Amino acid sequence: MSSKSQWSSLKAQLGSDYRCIAVDLQGYGASPFPSGAAESEAYVHTLAHEVDAVSAAIASELEPGEAFHLVGHSFGGACALHMARRMPQRVLSLTLFEPVAFHLLPEQHPAKAEIVNVVARIGACDEDRDATRIFIDYWNSAGSFDKAPAVAQDKMIAMIAKVRLDFQALLGEPAGLDDLSMLTMPSLVMAGEKSPASTRLLVEQLGVSLPNATAAKTRGAHMGPITHGDVVNPMIAAFLSGAEVTTD
Repeated sequence: MSSKSQWSSLKAQLGSDYRCIAVDLQGYGASPFPSGAAESEAYVHTLAHEVDAVSAAIASELEPGEAFHLVGHSFGGACALHMARRMPQRVLSLTLFEPVAFHLLPEQHPAKAEIVNVVARIGACDEDRDATRIFIDYWNSAGSFDKAPAVAQDKMIAMIAKVRLDFQALLGEPAGLDDLSMLTMPSLVMAGEKSPASTRLLVEQLGVSLPNATAAKTRGAHMGPITHGDVVNPMIAAFLSGAEVTTD
């Protein structure tokens, strides 16, 4: 339930050293809802659909075959992992803040079990407001949705249909941890110290499974790139420049 605007401060920090291309994922920001989902109840959303849309959005910004650094957060991080596997030769580095790529984990893994339970609770709701409350409170803290202004609540409720598709894509993705072996580019995976166990445990696993990864904890929680940009952005900038990443 975010947009490319969340990266504005990072783009400002990187300045003229990098050409930054921020992209809205489908159904968020200025990007349209997946057309297939609106046309058919039998539509099944996948990460491939998301990456196809991202690739189309950046095609005019890059030369054919041009390499790039790839940065993603949450569902964007899961999409970034899929994109990196699709074109590993073009990804110079991979930066992920709590990618929700739970499909990588076996069913019995605690992180997988926790998020499957959350998805089931969301799916059991008859009202979009109740489903949105579960989603927002899980990633932030209990009561976060009800504390938000009515206008903000309405905007979040309007996006819960896309969230349901996101979870469908995540849990239906066939890739596993063994499929990460091709991602030999330098990688940075980050998690907030106050985040749900699901993403913290997943980031720990990614730190082990990605061949050339550094795992780091930051202040804050799942929305760290927004709530704690003053901590997260310098870490990303340091990593992109080749400096050693440290946490405070």
